[in-house]
Amino acid sequence: MAALEAENPSLKGVLYRDFGRLELEEGKLGDLMGIIAKIDFDPAQHGSRDIFGEVYEYFLGQFARQEGARAGEFYTPKSVVNLLVEILAPFRGTIYDPACGSGGMFVQSAKFKDAHAKQVGKKGDLPIYGQELMADTRRLCKMNLAVHGLEGDLGNTYGSTFTNDQHHTLRADYILANPPFNISDWGADKLQKDPRWQY
Repeated sequence: MAALEAENPSLKGVLYRDFGRLELEEGKLGDLMGIIAKIDFDPAQHGSRDIFGEVYEYFLGQFARQEGARAGEFYTPKSVVNLLVEILAPFRGTIYDPACGSGGMFVQSAKFKDAHAKQVGKKGDLPIYGQELMADTRRLCKMNLAVHGLEGDLGNTYGSTFTNDQHHTLRADYILANPPFNISDWGADKLQKDPRWQY
């Protein structure tokens, strides 16, 4: 973990380190390796960084599937993310997600940019900005960016975009978000007179 943090300073303090304290049933690690072995990757199409990213996305999706509706706090289904990215078609400019969850919108936007850069023969540029309400979910996002070779500004800490906007001067070219609509207690009562509602 120390070597990963040294190579990726954005992960300092993010990675889990207490593996020796995990109380796992016998055979669980073997089961995990069995799941990983079933994932189909084509080395001709994926570099090693892509494989880490694909594995990370796979496990996020599986975890979200088990969590059910509660997963909406940190995960938007890949099909929804793909649709949003294809509609906005981010290629060059600043991208912002005010409810970034585990960062799937950023990852898919970067994939879109890279795929289209090859087609048009021009280099895309897509600086990433985001913010996340939940501390643990912010960590998931930082790890997701790192395993995909991406960097982004997620603000100084976790917090609500409404009450603690860490990018209040940002002017983004693309705002790509799927707000956690399934969370009823998001602080709307504190924002009744907020002047931003006029927009």
